Amino acid sequence: MQHFFNWKTYFIVIALAIVSATLYYTNLLAGRLAEDEKRKVEQYVQGLNVLSQTSDPIAIEYILELSAQNKTIPIILTDEQNNILDYKNLDSLSLVSNKKYLAEKLDLFRKEHDSLVVSNGVGLQKIFYGNSYLLTQLKYFPYVQLVIILLFLFVIVIALSIANKSMQNQVWVGLSKETAHQLGTPLTSLEGWLELLSEEDANKAAVTEMRKDVGRLKLVADRFGKVGSDPELEEDDLMKHIRSMVDYMQKRAPAKVQIVYSTNEAEIPVYINGPLFDWVLENLLRNALDAMDGKGKISIDVLNEPQAVKINVTDTGKGIPKQIMKKIFHPGFSTKKRGWGLGLSLAKRIIEKYHHGSLFVKSSELGKGTTFRILLRR
Repeated sequence: MQHFFNWKTYFIVIALAIVSATLYYTNLLAGRLAEDEKRKVEQYVQGLNVLSQTSDPIAIEYILELSAQNKTIPIILTDEQNNILDYKNLDSLSLVSNKKYLAEKLDLFRKEHDSLVVSNGVGLQKIFYGNSYLLTQLKYFPYVQLVIILLFLFVIVIALSIANKSMQNQVWVGLSKETAHQLGTPLTSLEGWLELLSEEDANKAAVTEMRKDVGRLKLVADRFGKVGSDPELEEDDLMKHIRSMVDYMQKRAPAKVQIVYSTNEAEIPVYINGPLFDWVLENLLRNALDAMDGKGKISIDVLNEPQAVKINVTDTGKGIPKQIMKKIFHPGFSTKKRGWGLGLSLAKRIIEKYHHGSLFVKSSELGKGTTFRILLRR
């Protein structure tokens, strides 16, 4: 249950509570104002009825004063056949520019309120009235407030999400640099022991392989050390790196796994950081190997186009379920029991932030395999 209730949920609940309370209170105020306006119109009608029956100057003056006080409630006076005789508190500009304005207002007032009858001593007249500008604003205010709160909530969520991602990036960068630092000391020690072994005529083949492994560890430490920094991009042959990585991974892959590559050009010059780009390829190939259970085929297809270089890494493995497709590049996410779940996240960061390209899942089908695409723009 806690999975469904996070800080975003609480923000939404609080916003809805504020809007609900505002709607209730505003509707209460609007109802009271509507009753007050109805009472004023009724008093106005009563005054007109009295005016037609009295000649008392004091009463007439009071009734005229009562009528003059109404400066907000729009009123239309008609005869029994609803022909407009007079009006008050309507928009003067609309009256001039729109000939149908009065008729439209009369239809609106008839829908909003019941008419009130006026007796002028000769016949009957009817008063139609609408809501004042203040009452109209009061009715629409909660909805305006709802839009403002939702916009504010949206901005807060976006800001917090950006801050959260920034904090995650800082954590991963710090972790990477600390890893590089921690690897540095034992690597220096190993190099010293290798020098001693070589001087004592130890097994030369074993020393050679150990040197390769130490060199590999130094490369890994160098890669971690570059995370978070702006690496220099140099023009290099992309196919040289792909051939080298295919050769390296093929020696470490199970015997029943074949790693092949194809290209439309033998050499493809691109601006990359060699060690970091090799890391991306290695991560994709290792993920492909993990998905194939010891047998299958991995294909690297490279297409050199005028606008970009497309590199498709395709395996014949298990495929990626749709429910986790959006999570595979998230830091810390992994379907394996071992590992930190940083490989694909760092690979995406290296391609998109440092090489200004794209890394995404082009296609995946359960039981048939997955294709990752690297896009290096010119």
